[in-house]
Amino acid sequence: MGKRGLLARLDADEVVVGDGGFIFALEKRGYVKAGPWTPEAVVEFPDAVQQLHREFLRAGSDIMQAFTYYASEDKLSNRGNEAAKLHGVAGINNAACKIAHEVAAEGDCLVAGGISQTPSYLSGAGKAATQAQFQKQIDCFVENKVDFLVAEYFEHIEEMEWAIESLKGSGLPVCSTMCIGPEGDLSDVSAEECAVRMAKAGADVLGVNCHFGPVVALQTMEKMRDALKRAVLKKHLMLQPIAFKTPDAKKQGFIDLPEFPFGLEPRVSTRWDMHTYARKAYELGIRYIGGCCGFEPYHIRAVCEELSEERGKKPAGSDKHDMWGAGLELHTKPWVRARANKEYWQNLKPASGRPCCPSMSVPDEWDMTSEMLKQEFDEK
Repeated sequence: MGKRGLLARLDADEVVVGDGGFIFALEKRGYVKAGPWTPEAVVEFPDAVQQLHREFLRAGSDIMQAFTYYASEDKLSNRGNEAAKLHGVAGINNAACKIAHEVAAEGDCLVAGGISQTPSYLSGAGKAATQAQFQKQIDCFVENKVDFLVAEYFEHIEEMEWAIESLKGSGLPVCSTMCIGPEGDLSDVSAEECAVRMAKAGADVLGVNCHFGPVVALQTMEKMRDALKRAVLKKHLMLQPIAFKTPDAKKQGFIDLPEFPFGLEPRVSTRWDMHTYARKAYELGIRYIGGCCGFEPYHIRAVCEELSEERGKKPAGSDKHDMWGAGLELHTKPWVRARANKEYWQNLKPASGRPCCPSMSVPDEWDMTSEMLKQEFDEK
């Protein structure tokens, strides 16, 4: 008997736990270049990518999403990105799928292939040109027999609708997540309307990913859920926020924060924050729960531990991690042993350790008009 598919699991009201943020994690480890943010590491450093997949598997992930973020031809061919150009769409996407399949076979995991927003759309190239970029990746995913497809990291609902249309042609289940907050997309379409339009376009599972931390992302999901109810559209919900706290971020999320991308560490959520995130997501009716940029395996483990009763299991990684710091009872220092309890960690307000620094930032809030984007794309 084969693996149960994504929709079968969600239809049974099971919690499906996604993985975390590969692009940020591998940049920190020295395998991805910040700026292009493209995934040629699957060809250049396959062992590093495989190891990160394996760590998310041990943390409890049910999904091995192939590392294909920004792996469309127009993005890979950007000026100065010679390494990505060398390997090309097929080389990168095929290698990513192979690695994901290898690790998924070590557990009861599904493999997903994902597409992202394109320079073609942002430069005004039109629907046919944009969908042609999607199709080159989709052909790789179908050939590599992934279990389902994901359209993630889209800032404009129109491009998302084009993406869903392209993905539906594969015959595979389709998930769609926009990188938007409560204010909606960058074309001033509300989060509520984005949800309805994703549903009507044919997405089987929908929600948001990236750009905003768990607290803000949950606010967006509540708006989306309520809009779907009003429209009498029944869809499964998914959420994969960033691990960074973003209460001061504006419409474009964390990319407008002055700390992006190299000074975000003071904003990283703790594992205990992730317990709260997982519980609130579950209570909101979300059953596909994962993470994006900044999510490390220990964050995913926390999600799994919080929902262990609902899932009927704990991840393998919990063998080395007692709930709420209970293992600290074995520490040599009595004041550290006193921290081995849920109350201590639930009520802790971590200090930043950065004297003279503000608690909030002033986002840049650049307004990238379509003409500016077209000019930038043409120059490349």
